[in-house]
Amino acid sequence: MEKGQPQTSDFEVDSHDLHLQSKTKTLRMVDNARIATTALALLMGITVLGVSGNTLAVWNDTYVSPSDFYLPLWPEEFNIRPTVALVAGSAFVIVANIVGLCFSKVQVLRNKTLVHTSVTFAAPFVGLVAALIAIIFFYAVNASNEVDTFLSWTCRWRAVPMTQQPRWGTLCRQSEAGIYLAILLIPVEAAALGLAAWQMKVERHTSKYMQATRKGSPALS
Repeated sequence: MEKGQPQTSDFEVDSHDLHLQSKTKTLRMVDNARIATTALALLMGITVLGVSGNTLAVWNDTYVSPSDFYLPLWPEEFNIRPTVALVAGSAFVIVANIVGLCFSKVQVLRNKTLVHTSVTFAAPFVGLVAALIAIIFFYAVNASNEVDTFLSWTCRWRAVPMTQQPRWGTLCRQSEAGIYLAILLIPVEAAALGLAAWQMKVERHTSKYMQATRKGSPALS
């Protein structure tokens, strides 16, 4: 095994060493909490990608050029970039959290201690940055009162019944769900990042304690 921070499975706890038992238990709890938070962020990212991607797909199928002879369903000046930002941001979130889960659950990858420690911290960091950028861009563009976006246009006509696509009410709810989940991704990724930092701190302390114990040094407090 490469040198670096220990993982929870690396510790053979002496039944009489209560301090090491306590640290090992804490490490397992933090690790499990981080994995659960990472899985939640992954599911939220997949949902954001699904609803935002479907909105773009409906627009692509129902949009007609102003030069066509059909009645346009979408305004000529229309900004799809906020929804594209949600799609791109959620894609980064998904990839980052999949990598994070792989290094947490696949033992071969988990045994690469230095890489595992880096990925443990990097995955939620990338997810947090991606969610922040997507939300900031979404609201920066969506604040315009002159050019419509998916959220403003579909929710304006949500009360109009449609028997086929685009169904304004459904698209409005999907747009709202995408943005609300993307907002909630920020604290979830922040929590995962905090847990990763805590886990790294406990691993470092436990590693120092084990080294000191093997050398016969006084126990670390």
